[in-house]
Amino acid sequence: MKNNVSSLQRQNQIFQAEQSIEHAHQAINDALSHPQQQTIEHAKNSIEKAEHALSQAADFDNQDAVQLVREQFEQYKQSFKEVSDRS
Repeated sequence: MKNNVSSLQRQNQIFQAEQSIEHAHQAINDALSHPQQQTIEHAKNSIEKAEHALSQAADFDNQDAVQLVREQFEQYKQSFKEVSDRS
């Protein structure tokens, strides 16, 4: 039973990371569409939370899934960097 619980916890961590990254993606899109201080700050906070969630998922058994999520997140962060550099 302990292995099942542990497995579910790890799966939950990758799920939380994916959700957090999607939330960051939405915040980044908002900042790109409306580059105001508030939307930019919200995007920065969302990125920090997503980075934390992703670090929590680092020990997930399926490292290919973690890497795919990480690469997607890096693309989102790069598009945000462009708008934050302009501000």
